[in-house]
Amino acid sequence: MGMGRYLPGLLLALGVAQGAWAERIGEVSTVFKWVGPNDKIVVEAFDDPKVEGVTCYLSRAKTGGIKGGVGLAEDRAEVSVACRQVGPIRFKEPLKEGEEVFKERTSLIFKTMQVVRFHDKARNTLVYLAYSDRVIEGSPQNAVTAIPILPWR
Repeated sequence: MGMGRYLPGLLLALGVAQGAWAERIGEVSTVFKWVGPNDKIVVEAFDDPKVEGVTCYLSRAKTGGIKGGVGLAEDRAEVSVACRQVGPIRFKEPLKEGEEVFKERTSLIFKTMQVVRFHDKARNTLVYLAYSDRVIEGSPQNAVTAIPILPWR
């Protein structure tokens, strides 16, 4: 039996085979590195998988240098999120409170950044919370955005 049977589990453990996907919108360099890529702030977009008509934009730091270039660096915990209505809002299936809508690893194995969704029914609003966590301890750094559910133009 070859290593091929262990590869999917290894990739999942390393966070490589996650379902999250964000489209890179742009980036700016913040620190010049002589070797490897520069430290950057990247802006990415993703659509809510269960709510049609909602797109979220994330800005976050990406560590450069040699470790960052090969995927071994740990990115900072800070993240900013802004979600917007980009079309008629339609729920594709029932929503769960605090449901994860986006997740991406920010270190080799121990740290992730994620976005979860809440439905504030009393105010007819979708609320998105972005935060970072770590296996041992998380970070209080977070960002929140809200979208009132309104008729589309």
